[in-house]
Amino acid sequence: MYNIVDLTGRQILITGASSGMGRETAILCSKLGAKVVLVARNEVRLQEAMSNLEGDGHAYYSFDLSKVDEIEDFIKMVVSERGAMDGFVHSAGVGSTRPLKLLKPAALREVMEINYFSFVEIIRCLMKKNAYNEGMSIVGISSISSKQGNQTKTAYCASKSAMDASVRCLAKELADKKVRVNAVNPALIKTEIYQQFLNNSGESEDAKNIMQRQYLGIGEPIDVANMIVYLLSDAAKFITGSCVDIDGGRLSS
Repeated sequence: MYNIVDLTGRQILITGASSGMGRETAILCSKLGAKVVLVARNEVRLQEAMSNLEGDGHAYYSFDLSKVDEIEDFIKMVVSERGAMDGFVHSAGVGSTRPLKLLKPAALREVMEINYFSFVEIIRCLMKKNAYNEGMSIVGISSISSKQGNQTKTAYCASKSAMDASVRCLAKELADKKVRVNAVNPALIKTEIYQQFLNNSGESEDAKNIMQRQYLGIGEPIDVANMIVYLLSDAAKFITGSCVDIDGGRLSS
């Protein structure tokens, strides 16, 4: 059977790969023939994710992306050990629910470092000689929170909006290198952040309204992974600078 999404022989770096959408994307990439390099903080969960990958040639690295100043040396090490990358998926991220009166610079910086600063820094480091292959595809996991604000979510929404804006800029800047840059913007997906949402706001009227607007229900991580692998593949070779909504209809209601 002909399959337009084929990642055979490609090497994909995935952050936040030990759980949720990152983990699901790593598994799907392996099923489509890719060699996957998993990055996350929790080594035990990384090992568990590795055990679910198909094929061989995979690797994992335990690293804390909040240490933004150490990313350059980390990427140099990964590339020296694994070789050039054909794809990069930034799934690492933290949710944040904090009212303005508690949103001091340190709290804002913590969210931005992982959700946004590390995304741009990894791309910067991957764009060095011998660190990437021509035709590379980069996909950031953003959120419809970049387009829909909500109270107490200032830091999280700002970090995702920053990613979306950077995708449009970087796509144009890196086009001459034959590198594509896109983002996906999920709504509520069954991940740890979704569980945090239920724990904090699940019974509120605002939460009930969100559930009603997302009229296809709550998404699964595989729903996001399917779009990511499409954007990583040559089937999407004419798509760059885009932020693709995966929202169960929420933004249309």
